[in-house]
Amino acid sequence: MIALTNVTKQYGAQILFVDASFQLNPGERVGLVGPNGAGKTTVFRLMNGEEAPDEGAVARAKHLTVGYFRQDVGDLRGRSVLAETVAGAGEVADLGAELHGLEARMSDPEADLEKVLERYGEVQARFQEMGGYDLEARAQAILAGLGLSAEQIPGDVGRLSGGWKMRVALARILLARPDALLLDEPTNYLDLESILWLEGFLRGYPGAVLMTCHDRDVMNRVVSRIVEIDGGQITSYSGDYDFYERARATEATRREAEYARQQSMLQKEARFIERFKAQAAKAAQVQSRVKKLDKIEKVEAPRRIVEKSFDFRAPARSGDEAIKIAGLRKAYGARVIHDGLDLVIRRGERWAVMGENGAGKTTLLKLIAGTVAPDAGSATLGANVTLGYFAQHQMEQLDPTRTVLEELMAHTRTLGIGVLRNAGGAFGFHGDDMDKPIPVLSGGELARVALLKILFDGPNVLVLDEPTNHLDLATKRALMRALDGYEGTLIFVSHDRAFLRGLATRVLELGGDGPRVYGGPYDEYVASSGHEAPGMRVA
Repeated sequence: MIALTNVTKQYGAQILFVDASFQLNPGERVGLVGPNGAGKTTVFRLMNGEEAPDEGAVARAKHLTVGYFRQDVGDLRGRSVLAETVAGAGEVADLGAELHGLEARMSDPEADLEKVLERYGEVQARFQEMGGYDLEARAQAILAGLGLSAEQIPGDVGRLSGGWKMRVALARILLARPDALLLDEPTNYLDLESILWLEGFLRGYPGAVLMTCHDRDVMNRVVSRIVEIDGGQITSYSGDYDFYERARATEATRREAEYARQQSMLQKEARFIERFKAQAAKAAQVQSRVKKLDKIEKVEAPRRIVEKSFDFRAPARSGDEAIKIAGLRKAYGARVIHDGLDLVIRRGERWAVMGENGAGKTTLLKLIAGTVAPDAGSATLGANVTLGYFAQHQMEQLDPTRTVLEELMAHTRTLGIGVLRNAGGAFGFHGDDMDKPIPVLSGGELARVALLKILFDGPNVLVLDEPTNHLDLATKRALMRALDGYEGTLIFVSHDRAFLRGLATRVLELGGDGPRVYGGPYDEYVASSGHEAPGMRVA
């Protein structure tokens, strides 16, 4: 279908691939993994024909259609959400546009009506064959699956936020039904309901799928093969993401043992040569061993994945009632978000707040953090509570005039530059990364800076709004490990099921029927409620 054969690719001094090969076959679903900068996006561009290899070849099947979803969707504007989605449907959208044009020409007295009708019949037959007459219905179903409301769909796409435009761009590609879907982080900006809908859509998709994704549950449920890019090599593993991790760990252990055995043998031979090289009686043996060592194919030292590691400072003890919410009400105009909410969060509890878009999850966290005032009622912090708040939109908390290091220095004040740089290294900011200006940071980098600031504070209550957004799997694992050992109280919103499963001990579900409390972890919530998310949408 699409095959990379003996491909070498580099940018300046950075070598991405060396004699690497990989093939995407019809109907298979493949996860693409590798560290940042390994070349995952380059693979997409090579397969999409946007770039050419320095050496080797990229072969695509004849008449192959490819849909490529990327994080940079451009500036969508000038059409309704529905029209923008339908416009991306490829040939069938073009045929629809031509049909409309032909219909207009039928009323033109100067047109050759016979030729217009003949062409109309040809186009209409092809349009019907390709399912053109249900195109808008399919578009609306996909948009609804991705979380767009009935009010948003007829509106101007240009009025949507960047995250909603990403959903429209994804809907365009899914509607087109290409032979091969190339998806670069399609779950970014999606809520849990939309992620679950997309899972179902991709599992039933008849074409091939190649995707990067920082959600391990999606990878486990959708893909049946993992392709890893690392150190210039492309390696394939048959299985889901969990299988890949186990297989990679087993292979790493084997390589470590093989390398250690050879190093032990080489050291033993080297000691023999050094000891007896001056003795004439041993000259033949020494020469024999020297020749033997020259012929041995050296085992390279295994590449080791360095897992990020950080810990929240042990917090001071708070009172038993960490947060008390009483009669809380908040409305925006005529839209009531919370109306008489009562809840007590006790020391050491870990609450996951769940609900569909618009249910008030972020608003509740802002009310608790004190960044938004209630219309009535209260959200009161308990005795000796120090609160750390991670906002969903990190630019709200960071100074755009500063660099990463300056932001941390201004926040901590008393800590030395060496301490800050070491902490930054644990969060993936190495060397010159600490001197990056805040406005040029990626979403994941912004999140890491905000988490660093909270880490230095050592609060005993953490309020986290989508802390895993834009984080890669390695950083997510490190954050989960740190929070697992955190001794304070935790209230969070997340669309990552591994995060929910690993940390929540209580679940608060917000919805139209009012708040519901589940007094157990996320898996018990799923079993009790019968769903993984409050507003499940069918693919």
